[in-house]
Amino acid sequence: MEIRHLRYFLAVIEQRGFTRAADYLGVSQPPLSRQIRDLEIELGVDLFERSTRPVQLTDAGRLLFEQAAPVVAALDQIKPTIRRWKQARRPRFAVGVVGSILHGDMPKMIRGFRTMMPDVEVELVEMITLEQVAALKTGRIDAGLGRLGLDDPAIVREVLFEEPLMLAIPAESPLAAGESAVPVTTLEGARIIVYPSQPRPSYADQILTLLARNAVIPAAVREVREVQTALGLVAIGEGLAIVPEALSQTRHGSIVYRRLEGAGAMSPVILSQRVGDNSAAAKAFRAAGRETWPTHQKGA
Repeated sequence: MEIRHLRYFLAVIEQRGFTRAADYLGVSQPPLSRQIRDLEIELGVDLFERSTRPVQLTDAGRLLFEQAAPVVAALDQIKPTIRRWKQARRPRFAVGVVGSILHGDMPKMIRGFRTMMPDVEVELVEMITLEQVAALKTGRIDAGLGRLGLDDPAIVREVLFEEPLMLAIPAESPLAAGESAVPVTTLEGARIIVYPSQPRPSYADQILTLLARNAVIPAAVREVREVQTALGLVAIGEGLAIVPEALSQTRHGSIVYRRLEGAGAMSPVILSQRVGDNSAAAKAFRAAGRETWPTHQKGA
C-alpha cells in the first residue's frame, strides 16, 4: 500500500464518484479505478458499493476512511511545517494538545509563554495523550497538554488544572430542564456517546471509568472518533455525552449543557515533558501553565 492509493481513495469519497475524482486528480478514470481495485485486492475487501450513484462506502470503506484521513492530513502538514520553520529561522517549541483543551484557558497560557520567550516560535499539534507520549520521546514535540495520567519513566507530568465535567443533553430532553448539577447516577440506563474511539487508552476510557466508579450502567455506549461527531449525535437526540467544561462554550441551539455531579466528575489538564528537560523554553512553559491556573496546583 502506498500513500497514492490512500489519496485516490479519499478523492473518490470527497468528489462523490470516480469520474469527478479523476478530474480532480488530473488523471484518467481507468488508472484511478485500477489503483482503487489494487487497494481492495491488497486489503481483501470491497471499499465501495459501485451499484449506487453516487458511490457509497462499504463498512470496510468507512473503517479505512477513519484510519486514512488523519494519516494523509498529517503527511500534508510536513511540507508547510518545514517551510514555516525555514522562513522563521527561529527556535521552535512544539506542543501536543488534546483538542478539548484548546477551548479553555490554554490560549492564555500560550500568550504567557510567548511573553516570556518572544524569540521562540510556538507550534501547536493536535494529538491525544497517548500520541503525545510517543511524540515527546522521539522529539517531535517539546511538551504535551492532555487529560490522561499515563505513567512512563521518560516523561514527567504535572496536573495544572482539574476541569469540571458537563453533560451535553438534547434540548428536548427532560434532563435539559433546570440549572442545578445532574448526578452521575441519573445516567443509569441512558445512551452514552464517548470519544475518541481510537487509539486507546483515551478520554473515552476516562468517561467509562467515571461511570463504573459511580456504579452507573448505561443502556448503550456508542464510541465515535471525534467530539464534533459526539455533539452532533447529541443534537439529533441519539444520546448524551460527557465533555469538559470548556467545550460547553461551543454553543449549539439543540444542546443544553449542565454540570455533572459525582465521584470523579472532573477531567485534569496535565502537562507532560521529557524527564531532565531543563531548557529555558521548557521551564518557561511550565511557569506559564502554573501562572494560568495558579489556584489548582497539585502534584501529578
